[in-house]
Amino acid sequence: MIARMATNPLPQFPPGFLWGVSTSAHQIEGAADQRAPSVWDAFTAGPGHIKDASTAAVACDHYHRYEEDVALIAGLGVDAYRFSISWPRVNSPGGLDFYDRLVDELTAAGIRPVPTLFHWDLPLDLEEGGGWLNRDTAERFAEYAAVVAARLGDRVKKWITLNEPAEHTLLGHALGAHAPGKQLLFDALPVAHHQLLAHGLAVRSLRAAGATDIGIANSHGPTWAASRRTEDVEAADFYDILLNRLFADPLLLGQYPEGIGELMPGDVEADLKVIAEPIDWYGINYYQPTKVGAPEGEEIEFSGLTLPAELPFSVRELEGYPVTDFGWPVVPEALTELLVGFHERYGDRLPPVVITENGCSYDGIDDQERITFLDGHVRALHRALEQGVDVRGYFVWSLMDNFEWAEGYARRFGLVHVDYETLERTPKASYAWLRDALRAQTRAQAER
Repeated sequence: MIARMATNPLPQFPPGFLWGVSTSAHQIEGAADQRAPSVWDAFTAGPGHIKDASTAAVACDHYHRYEEDVALIAGLGVDAYRFSISWPRVNSPGGLDFYDRLVDELTAAGIRPVPTLFHWDLPLDLEEGGGWLNRDTAERFAEYAAVVAARLGDRVKKWITLNEPAEHTLLGHALGAHAPGKQLLFDALPVAHHQLLAHGLAVRSLRAAGATDIGIANSHGPTWAASRRTEDVEAADFYDILLNRLFADPLLLGQYPEGIGELMPGDVEADLKVIAEPIDWYGINYYQPTKVGAPEGEEIEFSGLTLPAELPFSVRELEGYPVTDFGWPVVPEALTELLVGFHERYGDRLPPVVITENGCSYDGIDDQERITFLDGHVRALHRALEQGVDVRGYFVWSLMDNFEWAEGYARRFGLVHVDYETLERTPKASYAWLRDALRAQTRAQAER
């Protein structure tokens, strides 16, 4: 596949800037019969939970095809591969052996392994014991982190604790759209607290194992008020607290936004000292901004979700922008806004930033829309650098098409097309575009 450049060559990034691609275990590994069950296995088995009634039992079969997939990563010319480690697999006999092989394959290819310790696939037995509503799950996570670090820490130097605790709280525990399928609304707040506590405890476990490069992958996006009316601005501010500040403030400032801490369980002040354990970098997953207004007194359909009428805000359609095949608006300039806003809000409390996910869903192998998307967002990232934001890396979501959670296999985010019948991998036009763009970066640096 020959890529057609979306625009002019990309601007030059600093030496040492980290380029990578991302995946997650449950979405690509398959080999479900060779690990313990997770909350997603149970959720998938429920009627109507997955839109195409599919499962991730085989997915992309990365478990058996990881050598082929590492060769694809190497062919891209990226520096790093962000993957996740399946906690249920680690809890199974010989489960860590797979990650040993994967890490060895990556390092042999000159690719930096960047594992995420939790990407939503909680072991089912822990869920049955209370899951993230139970404080003990945070302690178990720290123990699991120590086990993984002891096995892989001689080769893995860059770690991520959690992926998107905001989405896992909102979609999995407040709205019930994702595993484990709870519909607790604001009673899901302890889930957020216990995940943040798990992060802090895991940072301590990783440090004890000798790790020196630890971050987290939080999802963030600008919140735009539907109008200047007071009720719309207040609703947007509340939404911004729930999706952005609820997860960033405790990590970076050691405190919850006003009024939130008193809703959390346990000794919150003591827990915040753990949650705010210093990290070496802050990961941001960015996809889109959100337009928010005052509640309208009725259910709202948004990005495939049904938002209940009793929420104190309503999410509105963001008009005037192109959308992906998932219906998400494409707004690269909002990434610049987000990063500059973080820089201004948190100042010297914000460590270096890495974009740990950014991508889009489009069908087709000649995916020119994805090239335009990535080109625009990389340029938006560079504009944030020019405005003083210390950004150290960019990871594309995703290396390959995969099981897209409740959407099943209907959404394709990959640089590589996967035929789910034959499991054949086919690099898309966007794969070639990224490969060529990174080669141009390397040539330009060599000429400086």
